[in-house]
Amino acid sequence: MAILIDNTTRVLVQGMSGRIGQFHAAEMIEYGTNVVAGVTPGKGGTEVLGRPVFDTVRAAVEATGAEASLVFVPPPFAADAIMEAADAGIRTAVCVTDGIPAQDMMKVKRFLRRYPADRKMRLIGPNCAGVISPGQGFMGIMPPHIYLPGRVGIVGRSGTLGYEAASQMQALGIGVSTSVGIGGDPINGSSFRDILELFEADPGTDAVMMIGEIGGPQEAEAAAFVRDHMTKPVVAYVAGLSAPKGRKMGHAGAIISAFGESAQEKVEILSAAGIAVAPNPSAMGETMARVLTARAAA
Repeated sequence: MAILIDNTTRVLVQGMSGRIGQFHAAEMIEYGTNVVAGVTPGKGGTEVLGRPVFDTVRAAVEATGAEASLVFVPPPFAADAIMEAADAGIRTAVCVTDGIPAQDMMKVKRFLRRYPADRKMRLIGPNCAGVISPGQGFMGIMPPHIYLPGRVGIVGRSGTLGYEAASQMQALGIGVSTSVGIGGDPINGSSFRDILELFEADPGTDAVMMIGEIGGPQEAEAAAFVRDHMTKPVVAYVAGLSAPKGRKMGHAGAIISAFGESAQEKVEILSAAGIAVAPNPSAMGETMARVLTARAAA
């Protein structure tokens, strides 16, 4: 069972008429993702890649039954696009867009809270690589060929490190159930804890690779959830061990501002929760292999 997307999920692409949206939509279709429509204001009635394009998400949902959306909308308009998707009944939205102002994302978070649980949209991102269930489908910008189908979930703030983990595990014959990039911004739609909860409930996932980095409290919150609620083993890697305090490193959310936000402090918190922590990025795959072997022998 895939989480968030499989080969039956009806996907629309907001911004599919643009060059970047069209490029990645074509890759998704080639992989087998069930892309049913595009949405670009002012382009309604046209076609892109053989799929109809609509002026609004609501019109696309009513015509095609789309239930998931991939957002390739420029930063000044991305927050409105996300809220439009939620208002139209989309259940899962993945926002790849980088550079959305933090105050816009605060508005999005408040907007999403107004919906009851049975209508609430799950947002992945922004500034993320997307979601892939290998052999089923994907929504995002990741290279799908590096993902071997299997039973290990991946969740990370860094898309690039997510690719690296998948590639290392592929080389060791370890496959992926679903990989989720939650994004590197300080305000995002889904946290590590949110995705870990999905993996814990997913019968197709036996273990999880969690890839964190300096800045923010999400890894500490995830560690508490793993300690108290997860029955499946979790392997982690935390980027930024050499980052000086107060220095932003890469992602907008990767800045240390409080105790527990440095990489070393996060490693200590994760280890205390019983999570195996890879010592460096080149050891992610072998650390997972070691944990899986120990699990099988227990």
